[in-house]
Amino acid sequence: MSPALPSRPLPESERTRHRRLREQGSLERADLDAILAAGFICHLGVTVEGTMMVVPTVYGSDGATLYFHGSVASRSLVASPEAAVCVTVTHVDGLVLARSVFEHGVNYRSAMVFGTPRLVTDPDEKTEGLRCLTEQATPGQWDYARRPSRKELAATALLALSLDEASVKIRTGPPDDGESPDAELDVWAGTLPLRTTWGTLEPDPLLTPGITAPPHIADRAGTDAT
Repeated sequence: MSPALPSRPLPESERTRHRRLREQGSLERADLDAILAAGFICHLGVTVEGTMMVVPTVYGSDGATLYFHGSVASRSLVASPEAAVCVTVTHVDGLVLARSVFEHGVNYRSAMVFGTPRLVTDPDEKTEGLRCLTEQATPGQWDYARRPSRKELAATALLALSLDEASVKIRTGPPDDGESPDAELDVWAGTLPLRTTWGTLEPDPLLTPGITAPPHIADRAGTDAT
């Protein structure tokens, strides 16, 4: 993601306006950028041949455009070139355990991006988009592993979606019932944080002996992935 882009508020539309739990909504572009930068898996909502589908796929963001694999969505684009999609990225940060079940909740960061994606056909943009996608998941891997051949590029469906229309919501902190009548109950309340971490590297069984993991991979093993 480009750090050179100036901070600016997110524009509101009928699809992005916060109607419920408005206090958790954010119009800060920096919050959108941070949510996208913290992950590499999104869920793509798209209609294919009259059926709504939600497809998990990898993505990469350059700060202005979201690139993602989209073989299913590309089928929809061929049939309906103007069809809109919704892409969501969500990070769960913990459970909010209140004194009553009604007040239970989740601490989270979530972004929804709306728009009409386009199929990337320009070879240079496709290469750059795939680089962006690869570096989002594993920084340093694009310059380490073999890059796609022309045949592989031709067989890869890559879609681009503008980040101009997006909705962001964030929930942090303790339960909301600390000053309610339920505060008198003899019930523990608080948050149960959730942390995602990388595990120990598992080499390919067919890996040539003597080949070790490069620093950009080895340094991430066992570290906090969030």
